[in-house]
Amino acid sequence: MEQISRRTALKTALAGGVALLATNLSASTYQSVKNTKEKKEALKGNIRHSVSKWCFGEYPLDEFCAICKNIGIESIELLDPVDWPIVKSHGLTVAMAQGAGLGIDNGFNDPRLHNELVESYEKVIPMVAEAGLTNLICFSGRRNGVTDLQGWENCEKGLKRIIPVAEKYNVVLTMELLNSVGHKDYLCDHTVWGAELCRRINSPNFKLLYDIYHMQIMEGNIIENIRKYHSYFSHIHTGGNPGRNEIDETQELYYPAIMKALVEVGYKGFVGQEFVPVQPDKIASLEKCIRICDV
Repeated sequence: MEQISRRTALKTALAGGVALLATNLSASTYQSVKNTKEKKEALKGNIRHSVSKWCFGEYPLDEFCAICKNIGIESIELLDPVDWPIVKSHGLTVAMAQGAGLGIDNGFNDPRLHNELVESYEKVIPMVAEAGLTNLICFSGRRNGVTDLQGWENCEKGLKRIIPVAEKYNVVLTMELLNSVGHKDYLCDHTVWGAELCRRINSPNFKLLYDIYHMQIMEGNIIENIRKYHSYFSHIHTGGNPGRNEIDETQELYYPAIMKALVEVGYKGFVGQEFVPVQPDKIASLEKCIRICDV
């Protein structure tokens, strides 16, 4: 199955909705109207729910905000500064902001990029704070032949240049853990590597985005690693494996147990749904997956 990632989301059209009979409404509009009018059962409140907008790219952001709020989702994430006011106008937040840096492949592992990266993050960090947000995503970039030790040293040097700015504005720079199979040669691809970088940076304003889908591919042992390393996590991503689709009975991870582990260790951050829906009714899939995680 061809994997779909954020890097390819804008290049690949997502599957269309079910065709409607005797109406000119699009499937997207129909589902939006339906899902914003139906009264939903309240969520339990033990997990703070978010969703990555890129996975539902066919929905206009304003429309998607209304849908998510009706489901009980508090955040729509991985959005640029221009989109933050739209989300906030619906009484929602952006649990993981983006808008700084040079993308997944070009990160702090490359010293040649440090000046450009520092300039970018110094510009966006105050914007995050001004918008009342907390987490700003960052990346290690590709390994490019370096050892783990060299990678730690390179990232540490670059990140420590902007940590004082993050601390000043109380913004958490959050490096995402990604698999290095789909994201070929990505450096920060194991939890222990990211945890060691956190130890070296030694600041509450640098943490990890623990992506369960990616870490299942690289190392498995999800619940045990949550118990061991949760203090380094500022954000969580979901996704079904194999395929990065719905987190239901079609895949190998059992998310209710994973969510219970997060509650047990006292995790207070957001859990962001980052699966690419394959079911015709994408909003029904989103609500189903939210409720799977609502332990």
